[in-house]
Amino acid sequence: MPGADNPAFVGTDDGGIPPQNDTKPAAAAQLENLEKPPAVEREKWDKGLEFLMSCIALSVGLGNVWKFPSTAFRNGGGAFVIPYLIVLLVVGRPIYYLEMMMGQFSSRGSVKVYDVSPIMRGIGIAQMVSICVVIVYYAATIATAIRFFVASFESPLPWASCDVSWTGFNCVNSSNTGSMPAFNNTLPVKTSAELYYTHSVTGEGLLAAGEFGVPDWKLTLCLLFIWVAMTIMMVKGIRGSGKVAYFLALFPYVVLISFAIYAFTLEGAGQGLKYFITPDWDQLLNADVWKEAVSQCFFSLSICFGGVIAFSSYNNFSNNIYRDAMIISWLDTFTSLLSGALVFSIIGHLGHLTNETDYTKVVKPGSGLTFITYPDALAKFEHVPNLFALLFFFMLLTLGVGSCTGLINSVMTALQDSTPRLKSWKTVVTIGVLGFALGLLFVTPSGSKMLDYFDYYGVQFVTLTSAIFELFAFCWLYGIRNLTRDIQFMLNRRTGFLWRFCWKLLTPAMLIVVLIIGLVKSQRPEGIADVYHVLGWCIYVGALVPIPVWAWFAIRKRNETTLKKRIVAASKPLSDWGPESLEVRKKYLEFCSNYQPMASRWTRLRRVLHRNDKTYRVSV
Repeated sequence: MPGADNPAFVGTDDGGIPPQNDTKPAAAAQLENLEKPPAVEREKWDKGLEFLMSCIALSVGLGNVWKFPSTAFRNGGGAFVIPYLIVLLVVGRPIYYLEMMMGQFSSRGSVKVYDVSPIMRGIGIAQMVSICVVIVYYAATIATAIRFFVASFESPLPWASCDVSWTGFNCVNSSNTGSMPAFNNTLPVKTSAELYYTHSVTGEGLLAAGEFGVPDWKLTLCLLFIWVAMTIMMVKGIRGSGKVAYFLALFPYVVLISFAIYAFTLEGAGQGLKYFITPDWDQLLNADVWKEAVSQCFFSLSICFGGVIAFSSYNNFSNNIYRDAMIISWLDTFTSLLSGALVFSIIGHLGHLTNETDYTKVVKPGSGLTFITYPDALAKFEHVPNLFALLFFFMLLTLGVGSCTGLINSVMTALQDSTPRLKSWKTVVTIGVLGFALGLLFVTPSGSKMLDYFDYYGVQFVTLTSAIFELFAFCWLYGIRNLTRDIQFMLNRRTGFLWRFCWKLLTPAMLIVVLIIGLVKSQRPEGIADVYHVLGWCIYVGALVPIPVWAWFAIRKRNETTLKKRIVAASKPLSDWGPESLEVRKKYLEFCSNYQPMASRWTRLRRVLHRNDKTYRVSV
């Protein structure tokens, strides 16, 4: 029953809540307290491969191809890559594996999973706020990709050459065709691809200082189309999205690798690649770079948003998530580096065309970087540029849909876990209507500024803070010993020292340091009035309010006599925590009562050698 303690968890000396007494309930008594399984059976992936492909589509998406290059460029190229790789190893992969394990073990979504420690359930609510912000501006980014996809049917490509209406700049044809105009040395040099994006697509370049602008009607139609399409996809549930995941996960790699073969041969591409891989060691002490690296890691792997927990909650109990986590995390790293190399090779080529070595003067850093550099390269294709443009922007569309539908699935999972009788189609339609309405904010000429603003206050700091609380709930309140025991029961696998060290000490310590330094020293989004920055901090605090509020509710529900005892009891798992299947849960409780940690490989090897190392006495 809600609020009851699970007698299988009496705390550990490994960070869990200490037991109130030393009496350990017998397995028979524990079995009597088991609750009945849920009346509504949870959906499952038809195949383990569907889960793997869906996770690839969720994690390997716009965060890699769209956000990573722009973040790396904004933070100095090679100066960002080293912190990013370090963060991936000590933060990204440990949290990814941990979230997969917790979701699959409990068959619970991103909010219900905190039945492991009800006092921390507000973490799931805070993460839901970040998920909703990301979903809204992801959909707007997909709308921009659709806008370019439609424009790719025009021949020649509309961004390949300069338009007479683009005044106030020295415009260079991205297609390298036509005669070179006489330049006015007082005006900046811009490529036609950049001016097409800022003037013809978003209208950002036509916006006067202090103006906000109204939603562009073409982008609005594209936004409506993508929300209708995603709503239709999501109505079929997790199984329907699993079938589509095969295409969403594999098709982008065909396009990216084909595109790389061409982009790396562009004149000046080598200088751009050198800028991408050459580290600036002084920047390793820059707090902004580390904060951005952590934020990008969260985006790339889609961790601390609830999507990974939600997807793995539909898994079969014994699925090998360790293997899946390693495949996805390494593939995610490869995709980010490939996308970054592509974009920086194109930036190097743009620098060659404009005779500029300071790449920050070649292209303006920002969320629109991908929609400037890639179109510029596409315009230079000598053969069927329209076909390559269609394939590329269709790839962006598929990447965006894979990431966005995965995040929407996590929202739906959390809502359905809380209210099982809620009709799935009603939830999907409501999300679609609200998502479209809020997305209009990001298809205005000021859309890129709004994106940076909400990403900074509503996503970066919120996910960083909630990640610290998440690790505290799983690795300290629940305890490392309980985690390793659950992994051993579920996967018959021993958890190595490095994983345990990262989960309990290294990863949370690094996140705490980055958060504190980021709050004190990080650079705010530019072009935003001070009053809106005050509102931004209110958004950050408001997103985290559910954490103390839900903790207060959990403590208040307890019947213990003192506040300390209430806090301790509210930190323990609920009585129904554990495997979803009643049969598996019985085996699990029996396993807990007789638990012995699995020996390491070296220990097992020494035992085998010791058994074979026998001496004999011979009497003569």
